[in-house]
Amino acid sequence: MNVMGFAGWSGSGKTTLVEQVIAALSARGLVVSLVKHAHHSFDIDHAGKDSWRHRQAGCREVMVSSDQRWSLTRELRGAPEAGLDELLAHLGPCDLVLVEGFKRAAIPKIEVWRSVVAEPLLHPDDPRIVALATDARVESALPQLDINDPEGVADFIVEHLGLRTDSRSAP
Repeated sequence: MNVMGFAGWSGSGKTTLVEQVIAALSARGLVVSLVKHAHHSFDIDHAGKDSWRHRQAGCREVMVSSDQRWSLTRELRGAPEAGLDELLAHLGPCDLVLVEGFKRAAIPKIEVWRSVVAEPLLHPDDPRIVALATDARVESALPQLDINDPEGVADFIVEHLGLRTDSRSAP
């Protein structure tokens, strides 16, 4: 499975960049999936909906399906948080999985860093960071990508992972 992570501090622009890179990679004919880590409690369901009520009643897993999508929600109910490998095992076939968050995961990552975010760079302490997407020039031997150029970031991912794209769709 081809995996590329995006790591960076809150407010660095990871979500915006990942969203734009997904669009760029998808336009090239790649099937892209995403795993996003949340540091807090989150709910994709809405209070009062049937599936929410079933979870509240005690279901460990609730699957909702329609003619357009399906979604599985699993309540951990005190069990340990799932690791990235376990989460990846639940995904269907795809060309590439992008991972947002999971800073310490043992996967290749692009560090997203903005000069206005007053946090230290991650890559000096993480040998799995393979490039830096930034809005500033940084002293580093890593390839530096323009955070405002999602096509360039997509080019890097395709080349770094050796992905084959649909040449008819590629820019």
